[in-house]
Amino acid sequence: MQVTLRVGFVGLGAMGSGMARNLHKQNLLTAIWNRTPAKAQALAQETGCTAVGKPADLAPLSDVIVMCVSADADVLDIVNSIAPALRPGTIVIDCSTVSADTARSAAHKLRERGAQFLDAPVSGGTEGARDATLAIMVGGDAQAFERAMPVLQAMGRTVTHFGTSGSGQAAKATNQIMCAGVIQAVAEAMAFAKSEDLPLDRLIETLGKGAGSSWYFVHRAPNILRDSYPAGFRVRLHEKDLKICREMAARHGVQLPLIEMTLVHYRRLIEQGHGDEDISTLFRLKDALFVAGEKNKPSS
Repeated sequence: MQVTLRVGFVGLGAMGSGMARNLHKQNLLTAIWNRTPAKAQALAQETGCTAVGKPADLAPLSDVIVMCVSADADVLDIVNSIAPALRPGTIVIDCSTVSADTARSAAHKLRERGAQFLDAPVSGGTEGARDATLAIMVGGDAQAFERAMPVLQAMGRTVTHFGTSGSGQAAKATNQIMCAGVIQAVAEAMAFAKSEDLPLDRLIETLGKGAGSSWYFVHRAPNILRDSYPAGFRVRLHEKDLKICREMAARHGVQLPLIEMTLVHYRRLIEQGHGDEDISTLFRLKDALFVAGEKNKPSS
């Protein structure tokens, strides 16, 4: 008979709040911590779990601790905070997007305490976090992965073990490079379509069923139609991820043009005040090219 795991959760942002709620739906969530206490207290009241005062307080209440935070420093800070309080055999699952080196450092730190670490970054947007349909890319000990499967499956639809510590983050870096290519193509294509005076609503509906479609096009091209870019995946966060990808590629002596171009565009968007908008706001820059082109077009 399988023992129900007790899960503590760290990080109730746009992704983490949905993931924590799905753990609650599977009767796994026992305790939560968030940097902004009000968020944790509100979710505790909603779910009946315990909101703790500091990350280390999760340790006695949890067999598994899941993290979903923003940056490498956050992951290492939390690992350093909880490590002394962990019982041997505790599994820490990090669903943040950070470098493979950070994942390996965290794994080493926890191994010294007799705990296990899985780097398990996710993809699928806020919709996937809400609906438990995330793709989860996992690195770490295979036995820990098998033990943690009920927790991972409560949050995602596709859960894949890629190998040793850091391999989940390497898989996520691959995904982030693909996302950069897709958003560049969609933004450029939609700016072109707008310049051709095409009905964008019908275009989105039709091309969403064509060979050039993607999850991103179906779910984010409507932002362009509405000229509204609510944060599904913020420009600042994808910029951070692509800088990680750049560093990883540089270790192979390679500079990837797609990463470099997208980082230039993101820096421009951030300077214009769009850093906290969804990455589909890249359309603004592509659309501006056509506006400038019309102004500079020689009169006939």
